[in-house]
Amino acid sequence: MPTVTPGLCDDPVVDAETVRIYEEQAARYEAQRTPSLRDRAAAFGARLGAGRPPVDLGCGPGFYTDAIGSPAVALDAATAMLRRTREVAPGCLPVRADLRRLPFRRGALGGGWARNTYVHLRTVDVPGALAELHDALCVGAPLEATFFGGDREGRDLFPHDDLPGRWFSAWPRERLVDVIEGAGFGLDELDEATSRDGTVYTVRATRLRSLPDRVGPGLRLLVCGLNPSLHAADAGVGYVTPGNRFWPAALEAGLVSVDRDPRHALAHHGVGMTDLVKRATPRAAELTADEYRAGFARVERLCAWLRPAALCVVGLAGWRAAVDRRAQPGWQPAPVGGVPTYVMPSTSGLNAATPLAALVEHLRAAASPP
Repeated sequence: MPTVTPGLCDDPVVDAETVRIYEEQAARYEAQRTPSLRDRAAAFGARLGAGRPPVDLGCGPGFYTDAIGSPAVALDAATAMLRRTREVAPGCLPVRADLRRLPFRRGALGGGWARNTYVHLRTVDVPGALAELHDALCVGAPLEATFFGGDREGRDLFPHDDLPGRWFSAWPRERLVDVIEGAGFGLDELDEATSRDGTVYTVRATRLRSLPDRVGPGLRLLVCGLNPSLHAADAGVGYVTPGNRFWPAALEAGLVSVDRDPRHALAHHGVGMTDLVKRATPRAAELTADEYRAGFARVERLCAWLRPAALCVVGLAGWRAAVDRRAQPGWQPAPVGGVPTYVMPSTSGLNAATPLAALVEHLRAAASPP
């Protein structure tokens, strides 16, 4: 079985007030709720591949931990919830950790179950959390997660909340679909139900052989490739092949300080990464015109939502094929999603006509929008 290390995360970064409420009122939370979805949890468990444990993300008092498979990883930010889960599911592997800092090896987990868990993150932090989950899951692993519908977030969002003060977020349907697909998951179903507090979405998805978006709030620059190579998808890092000059150019341009580390680039330098098309292929020539159009629309919506200072599209030929056949390198006449957009040549080693020094200057220019 791939390594899973139970233990504690001493630096949780989920909303501290929400965690405090769960620590202090764990017994009340459990007493006022019924685990009504155990059949669904068992059906989820039946989809798991052999040899890798599932994870119950935000396990709470362990309502579903044993139902999704055994042994299952029980993950929560509240110690009181993990104590209770160990009582009701003694075979579980307890882990106190944050959704945005999952302490698992790449591909270690066979599935992710998240019942009303990601709802406690700010919407802008969910793409990063799902990227962490994508890395931790093996290819083909199922994901089932619930989200609330709407366009609000904050405390006391729901008038009937019996544990007031918790942070909740809600999603417009199209944005939720974009974020799930941008995180490298294939959306299998999106069920919509109505509760007394509003709309509840249940996402059923599959972890694809793809690259997740590395995006969040306050982006200095959003780097957009054409689509991931199979090598990049397997490594979890874009532009990872030794012959690709993106990372050497980004280092020399001062955009990043750690080689081939998109997490560090996002967290420490405000440099995010996405792709026009999320499907990984051996060659970009395999992409279709419909994929280009749909991918560009998604990136446009992503820019309109997160509003990075600038968008840099890497690959002039790809941009021409996807968006503008007459485009030239440099700042484009029309912004994308209201964001200034720079297009530069490919950093592939096959593009020998563009030297490394020129790529460095392109990245420096992209990081200084007009």
